[in-house]
Amino acid sequence: MDNVTRIVIIGGGPGGYEAALVAAQLGADVTVVDCDGLGGASVLTDCVPSKTLIATAEVMTNFDSSYEELGIRVEDSTHDPDDPARVVGVDLGKVNRRVKRLALAQSHDIAASVTRSGVRVMRGRARLEPTQLSGGSREVVVTPTGDGAGGAEERLTADAILVATGGHPREIPDAQPDGERIFNWKQLYDLDELPEELIVVGSGVTGAEFAGAYRALGSNVTLVSSRERVLPGEDPDAAAVLEDVFRRRGMNVMARSRAASAKRVGDHVEVTLQDGRTITGSHCLVAVGAVPNTSDMGLEEAGVRLKESGHIWTDKVSRTSAQGIYAAGDCTGVFALASVAAMQGRIAMYHFLGETVTPLNLKAVSANVFTDPEIATVGYSQADVDSGRMDAWSVKLPLLRNPRAKMQGIRDGFVKLFCRPGTGIVVGGVVVAPRASELIHPLSVAVDNNLTVGQIANTFTVYPSLTGSIGEVARQLHTRKTAEEA
Repeated sequence: MDNVTRIVIIGGGPGGYEAALVAAQLGADVTVVDCDGLGGASVLTDCVPSKTLIATAEVMTNFDSSYEELGIRVEDSTHDPDDPARVVGVDLGKVNRRVKRLALAQSHDIAASVTRSGVRVMRGRARLEPTQLSGGSREVVVTPTGDGAGGAEERLTADAILVATGGHPREIPDAQPDGERIFNWKQLYDLDELPEELIVVGSGVTGAEFAGAYRALGSNVTLVSSRERVLPGEDPDAAAVLEDVFRRRGMNVMARSRAASAKRVGDHVEVTLQDGRTITGSHCLVAVGAVPNTSDMGLEEAGVRLKESGHIWTDKVSRTSAQGIYAAGDCTGVFALASVAAMQGRIAMYHFLGETVTPLNLKAVSANVFTDPEIATVGYSQADVDSGRMDAWSVKLPLLRNPRAKMQGIRDGFVKLFCRPGTGIVVGGVVVAPRASELIHPLSVAVDNNLTVGQIANTFTVYPSLTGSIGEVARQLHTRKTAEEA
């Protein structure tokens, strides 16, 4: 037993539990310290719950927007003939009960998988002791929480520590959530009734996803964006499509409007903008980013370098500035995606335990915004090309030309591909479409394996299919490359 490597993982989200599984498989003695439940915010309050809610909204939107064109007849006597766009309703209480049930089930499944692997799971909060022990090991002090709260602290000796503590919602000082009328993105799942008028402050990924979902569910939505457009960090063509869809579906999108405060006034919420204007709604969601969970853990005292934002500095194999301490996930500020957190955690364990490891390559990461339509991206972006960071050609093909899209009543979206001028190697792509999260995979394979537009162009696609547009856009780029060489 003396030769077994002892690893302590702080945080049970994707970065933590995936690292635990890898380390246990490689023969390490692994303890996971977690205070909320395995799966972390990703499973309990973020990705799994929000995408479950969005799944309901997506079904409603698809039906509302296409039933007449597809020839579906609605013969419900309760249907209001003066409101042809709304033929179905939603029981939000039932939706949210399903959301929370599925999140807990996923958390339990993860816990079962981790414990079957021989990993010890502790419910508590951890802090690092500032000094190393003889031989380079460290101590982690665990204070019990939950059912074990009030028990004695326990000291764990670790040869390596992985910090994967995630983040929590950023708050506006004068817009404090109360869980009844003013919410952060963790609190929405306690609603039993659909908000009549929802004000969403913040037009990043989280704000756009919830704004689109609640508009589809039937709420009147005002989206307050401090920037020129929604989704300022995404492909500008994709953001323009989404904003157009939002406005067409009746959403009030307020660009260049920064919120200063939000307060309850009776049974309503009043949001005041920095220019003095006020907006009134029945409820308000504040979605202005996240703050890393890195305070009061003894990180800096242990030699771990923090960025000005509070995120942990890491290299491409997840090492921090302190020997034997690694970090993964949202607390690093590298890329706030569950897939990236999981990869960082696995890389950390492979590196420390002496396995072959490939450093983290962010240009191979595929990401998705779960709006309707979805926006999926991989590799270099339009901003990279426009700024000169990447010399690339691009072609954008609207889905309106796609036969399968026509059959399904899809009007909005496109496929965009980036390739190097000389070699034709694919370096990035954007898909705006229903299920773009599924359609991006062939482009991710192409980017990760340095495939050329010629190879994609000469690969069979099903006819008719949305993936046919991927083949077509590759053929257009390949034709351009061939013409340039002639």
